[in-house]
Amino acid sequence: MDTIARVVAPRLSERLGQPVVVQNQPGASGKIGADTVAKSAPDGYTVLMGANTMLMASQMYKNVAFDPVKDFAPVSMAAYGSLMLVAHPKTGIKSLPDLVKQAKAKPGSISFGSPGVGTPHHMAMELFKLESNTFMLHVPYRGSAGYTQDLLGGELNVGFLPVHIAQGFVKNGRLNALALGSTKRHSVAPDVPTFDEVGVKGVDVDLWYAFFAPSKTPAAVVTRLNTEMAAILRQTEVQEILGKAGMVASASTPNELTAIVARDYPRWGNVIRSKQISAD
Repeated sequence: MDTIARVVAPRLSERLGQPVVVQNQPGASGKIGADTVAKSAPDGYTVLMGANTMLMASQMYKNVAFDPVKDFAPVSMAAYGSLMLVAHPKTGIKSLPDLVKQAKAKPGSISFGSPGVGTPHHMAMELFKLESNTFMLHVPYRGSAGYTQDLLGGELNVGFLPVHIAQGFVKNGRLNALALGSTKRHSVAPDVPTFDEVGVKGVDVDLWYAFFAPSKTPAAVVTRLNTEMAAILRQTEVQEILGKAGMVASASTPNELTAIVARDYPRWGNVIRSKQISAD
């Protein structure tokens, strides 16, 4: 999110003719920053660089002071990132059907990791488990470094990684690619099928990043911000910068983003409640 914000901010400043400042407020999977924007004046001068993780976090933490659906005015999608499910070669798992077969034969015998409870990597696997009716052991880490290291070392059997990171390890034989958590194949890994293609429906776990204003921000202000941000995201330079960071720049209309939020909020809520996931 920080990368996107810092790429867009100076260009937005030029187009609006006034300073645009990026203020990081980390913590609780973006809950703190989102809460700040939700309580800000609806005048267009405070904008949230958000992600689909806020839809998850708001349903995993107790005492969340904002509603991610009602308290924001969607402005524009910013970018997408894709996750790939991979397996360590020593498991003998070379395809998604292999994984499902092993998981069902010995429930709980397969371990998967994540950078932490409630991270997209964790939630993606929980959704896959739900849709495939399998049980695997979750091993949460504190961050991506240790998790990735143990996945490469074979301490973990399977896990999700960003596609641009995973593909490098797949190419050198350190990991086996099983499926891509997108609705279509990715240019970075064109030979890797989607979950849908190999028979597991509903596992669209693309990460998305988007801009939001406080609710009740005037429609004219939202439209102006949308117009300027969409123009910025179409710039070749911006697309190249985000591409190198593993993201695909992608603008949207406010209504399109509203529909995505309305779809994803209950979908992730169902996973969280079904698996009794809590981040407190």
